[in-house]
Amino acid sequence: MLQVKNISFNYTKTSVLSTLSFNAKRGEHVSIIGESGSGKSTLLKLIRGEYDLNEGQIFWKDKEILGPKFNLVIGYDFMKYVAQEFELDPFISVKENIGQFLSNFYPSEKNERVAELLKVVELQALSKTKVKLLSGGQKQRVALARALAKEPEILLLDEPFSHIDNFKKQSLRRSVFRYLKEKNITCIVATHDKEDVLGYADRMIVLNNTTIAANNSPEELYSNPKTSLVASFFGEFNSINNEIVYANQLKVVTQSHLEATIIQSYFKGSYYLIEANLNGNVVVFENENNIGKNTTIFLNYYPFKS
Repeated sequence: MLQVKNISFNYTKTSVLSTLSFNAKRGEHVSIIGESGSGKSTLLKLIRGEYDLNEGQIFWKDKEILGPKFNLVIGYDFMKYVAQEFELDPFISVKENIGQFLSNFYPSEKNERVAELLKVVELQALSKTKVKLLSGGQKQRVALARALAKEPEILLLDEPFSHIDNFKKQSLRRSVFRYLKEKNITCIVATHDKEDVLGYADRMIVLNNTTIAANNSPEELYSNPKTSLVASFFGEFNSINNEIVYANQLKVVTQSHLEATIIQSYFKGSYYLIEANLNGNVVVFENENNIGKNTTIFLNYYPFKS
């Protein structure tokens, strides 16, 4: 189990994180979300032992994670960290990078392991290509595979799919997170992308103003968002009668007390996102069909049950 106990950290006099506490079980997938500058990446680096804490303690099982004041070499063998900047050897192949730290005493097992990870990150066709010839997204996939090569107990991922284009991102995300669950590897993911969370995370931790603003399952936080920050992570939303109402909860009806005028429509593929003027405020809702500008409509919504 990962235990983060009342940790605080600041780079200068400005506090970055204040008295944070949470746990993560073996095999659990925890997503860390928050606005840019909220401390997501810093938190991962603290868990890795890259910085010294100002206050508090971090443990993996009964092993305390300590920073550079205590360790000449940063990091621990049971933990791997994949940053947004990749530390790869550009002059050797994808296959060689992935297997770089695996033992050569067992070549058959090493080759099987590398082949398995090439499949996980969908890079079989580029196994013999030198890393310097790869795109940013392909390098990110190599970095993921190399981090998994020695099967860590805990994996820290900082925006793990940020460089990968949409053609590959969805299937790759499924493949990687499925593999982590199968191997019972604890995964802590710092992300701004809800697609890294929904369908995969067991728990979401929301950072705001140096502290944890929310810590619960994605289902619970989506269904019962206490703040606009949480709601904004999941998608377009409105504040109506002091309630948070997602765009997909607001529906066109024949008659209601919510009379609105259409401002603009945006084609989103399977639906239109439509802006409307409701009592002088702009609201957004999803609709199957386009609705012309200046059309008067009536809206209704069905809030989630608390």
